[in-house]
Amino acid sequence: MKLCSKRQLMWPLVAVLLAGSGVSSAFAQQASQNPSPMTDTTRPHPRIEKTEVPGHRTELATLKGAVLFVGPKLKADQPVPLIIHFHGVSWLMEYHIAKHFPKAALITVNLGSGSRVYGTPFSQPEMFQNLIDEATRELGAKSSWSSITLVGFSAGYGAIRAILRHDVNFQSVDNVLLLDGIHASYVPEGKRLADGGVIKADDLDSYIKFAREAVAGNKKFLISHSEIFPGTYASTTECVDYLISTLKLKRTAKLRNGPAGMQQLSEIDAKGFHIRGYAGNTGADHGDQLQAMPALLKVLKIK
Repeated sequence: MKLCSKRQLMWPLVAVLLAGSGVSSAFAQQASQNPSPMTDTTRPHPRIEKTEVPGHRTELATLKGAVLFVGPKLKADQPVPLIIHFHGVSWLMEYHIAKHFPKAALITVNLGSGSRVYGTPFSQPEMFQNLIDEATRELGAKSSWSSITLVGFSAGYGAIRAILRHDVNFQSVDNVLLLDGIHASYVPEGKRLADGGVIKADDLDSYIKFAREAVAGNKKFLISHSEIFPGTYASTTECVDYLISTLKLKRTAKLRNGPAGMQQLSEIDAKGFHIRGYAGNTGADHGDQLQAMPALLKVLKIK
């Protein structure tokens, strides 16, 4: 993945974090990062070997970088769940869906680096619906989608945040999965919580709204996160803690093995709202979340 900043980076890990964790402000996108330079040799960090999955692929004209994938087991004459994945190599997402959700259609959206490039197109409320409508026509579906699920890895959270800010789109989305991707600016800009800063609430507005609906049992929402600390904007852990506090929920310590070799530390299950906290502050720990996508998506029980 390419970086937004032209700054020469000292550690490969920094490159991984910048590519996947842009926030809304220009300052945060250009500021230097302060993640741990360490590597992890304790957990296995397995990776799926690149492979091309049988199926049909269509580049969608509505948005450059969006590709519709339909596996051989999908039946268009029956209700079909639609999964839209933001930020993540297409072949891996296609592999996940074909193996674990073979009756679902998949749209992968890859727009570049940083949350802004994902959020900007969906600031137009009609973009999301136009994307879905084009996929419907291409599939030749005889009925509406049985459900619509949005998945965002790393910077992909920017698209989902923007989509959910529009009421008409909010109502049409059934499920959301965030994979180590939910960030916000500090207020004042760049001032960490430990130094007296606070989280910019506006950056999490649509997620708080969706989480409330999930706690009420009307939506399904899962956030998984590592312990990576970017330093100049709020980490996934800090943002999740903010949501938990706002919703007046409490984490439960849960030490057990997770998917893709991850080590789970905590969780919350409140009707349709779920949190999974995992150990690790390295680039490999970040990438584990994408490898583990199917196991986490299954928690939402997509239909």
